[in-house]
Amino acid sequence: MNEISLYILDLVQNSVTAGAKHICIVIRINTVSDELEIVITDDGCGMSRELLEKVSSPFTTTRKTRKVGLGIPMIRQLCEMCDGAFDIRSTLGEGTVLTLRFKASHVDLPPMGNLGETVLTLVNGTPEGIEFRLEYSLNGQGFDFDTEELRGMLGPEVPLNTPDVLAWIRDYIKEGIEEAASST
Repeated sequence: MNEISLYILDLVQNSVTAGAKHICIVIRINTVSDELEIVITDDGCGMSRELLEKVSSPFTTTRKTRKVGLGIPMIRQLCEMCDGAFDIRSTLGEGTVLTLRFKASHVDLPPMGNLGETVLTLVNGTPEGIEFRLEYSLNGQGFDFDTEELRGMLGPEVPLNTPDVLAWIRDYIKEGIEEAASST
């Protein structure tokens, strides 16, 4: 994958497959300490200790359609290549927390990519009833996006996957990232 946002999309799809109803994506960029941290938290089915110990192997997957799972092994390798760290914690029946750290200026770190399009894809491509939260900060300046909050403002008669709402989501995230960058 050639963008961090595509890794995020892949990893969040794991949360959706695990039955999560609430998925939080936290992205913290600190140019002073030269760090990028991404934390993905879900309330899905979680993993047993045995599966958690094997999940970083490309030959471990819970999917029935193929025998390999590359998302977690690839992001773990990328973290390590970029002088960072990878951590996954999970409790069966409670959910999973995935923490990714990178040296932000590392030459091998792909660009962030289009987070607005990534969140738009998640909102539009997943079943109703799954809530997404994005917390983004650049040097302490940032914004939050929360589908549960947006649903509350729009009311039950306006689904989030309507074209106008999806366009607003994409633009809101793009503008939030631009404002954070201009404030630092």
